[in-house]
Amino acid sequence: MKLSRREQILKLVVEYFIETAEPVGSNTLMNKYNLPYSSATIRAELNALEKTGYLEKVHASSGRVPSSLGYRYYVDNLRDYTVDKEVKQQLNMLLSDSTQSVEEVINDACDILAHMTNLASFVLGPSAEEERLINIQIVPLSPTVATAIFITDQGYVENKTFIMPNGVNAHEVQRVVKLINDRIAGTPISQVLEKMEALRPLVSDYLYEHTVIFQVLLDTFAKFAADRLSLYARDSLYSGSESYKDAEKVGRVLNLLDDQSLLHHLLNETGEEVRVFIGKGGDEVDTSVVTSKVMIPGRKPGTIAVIGPTRMDYAHVVATLEYVVDELEKYFRRLANI
Repeated sequence: MKLSRREQILKLVVEYFIETAEPVGSNTLMNKYNLPYSSATIRAELNALEKTGYLEKVHASSGRVPSSLGYRYYVDNLRDYTVDKEVKQQLNMLLSDSTQSVEEVINDACDILAHMTNLASFVLGPSAEEERLINIQIVPLSPTVATAIFITDQGYVENKTFIMPNGVNAHEVQRVVKLINDRIAGTPISQVLEKMEALRPLVSDYLYEHTVIFQVLLDTFAKFAADRLSLYARDSLYSGSESYKDAEKVGRVLNLLDDQSLLHHLLNETGEEVRVFIGKGGDEVDTSVVTSKVMIPGRKPGTIAVIGPTRMDYAHVVATLEYVVDELEKYFRRLANI
């Protein structure tokens, strides 16, 4: 695709700022990229890009930096579409093993994504309003140790191993679990904790003075109560911070990661294609989120996303996420013989 002179200059400004975090002027562009234009011509194009909202000045005497509009135009029209060889190699190694669960494969893929982009990635499962509990199981491991297992209709499994108090045997615990299953099986995940709390007096009749078992069940299910959000490589956000100012921005991104309601609002806007939300994050506008649905046969879609400062390497991040999601979907279709 042949770019106009103005598009070429905008592309270079965005990529220079992503690389250095420094405003850029006409002389820098001319010398660094050996542009066949005079400094005056480049300066005129920078002025035009600023007037149309694609660039902005941090200070009156400084060079230009991309605006949210400039980033958006770059993402939609100017970025390159190359995927690092290392990403392909690591993902190929992961997907060569067909013995892992869906959750394990997606988790490992997100870990690769996070480390290859130096940003935080996360995966979101179905809404807690959509997913339902199938049952709770207790598996005795020894006379004094057992594992509580929770299974949902989306195939998600959560478990926790615990030590049974003195005087309580596995048979008593299984009797209580049957009582609970009879009353909450089929309940939406978002309502399970409330229903289990309502059952506490009844359970106490079976396990008088042994409420630790019931508390273990409640604590384990707390992971199910909220929408399932798994986060990878938070610390890698700092690896690209060349200055204290950038570290502050990274801190704001980490704060956003704790605001799950905002993340869910963004992810609800996600379609099947990769989408880029530039300058999202409530009052903290210096945050961008790149998201994509992951289609898994026989399950409701999940969402994989990358989040970081607005000055992220969009070309690298978008191309990497697109590749990861495409390879995951081909892997899951192959396993399902579709």
